[in-house]
Amino acid sequence: MIVCDIAGVRFNFRVAGVFIEDGHVLLNWIAGMDVWFLPGGRAEVWETSEESLCREIREELGIPIHVERLLWVAENFWALGGRRVHELGLYYEATLPAGSPYSDKGAIYRGVTEAGDPMLFRWFRLDALHGINLVPPFLRDGLPDLPRQTQHLIDRR
Repeated sequence: MIVCDIAGVRFNFRVAGVFIEDGHVLLNWIAGMDVWFLPGGRAEVWETSEESLCREIREELGIPIHVERLLWVAENFWALGGRRVHELGLYYEATLPAGSPYSDKGAIYRGVTEAGDPMLFRWFRLDALHGINLVPPFLRDGLPDLPRQTQHLIDRR
């Protein structure tokens, strides 16, 4: 995975999938964190970002996906547990396969991270995103109104 510590700052290269169906978006939560975020994970060396996204979703949900287009390139800056984090995030529009076992918009799906921490996946209504702790924050306004062209964003929390 592409992550390293430089001068007291954690650098992270992350890819994420934007799965939107029937006015809902699929979000992810990991035990011990108080935020929801898009499914995905860290890119690996010698993988394209699209390959990394497909691998991460296959590891987390056990299904193949179709990667559509790049929506956002985001430089995210925040602190986590007293540590400064600088993340380069690539956010792709993507679709789940037809007949996916994750299509029930009222269900909560359980998984486990590579480290063994519990994780949840859940569909949220696009018009209700302001009521949850979603990161990065630009997603609250961005997900209901996807950009027509790739956007470059800088988010400092």
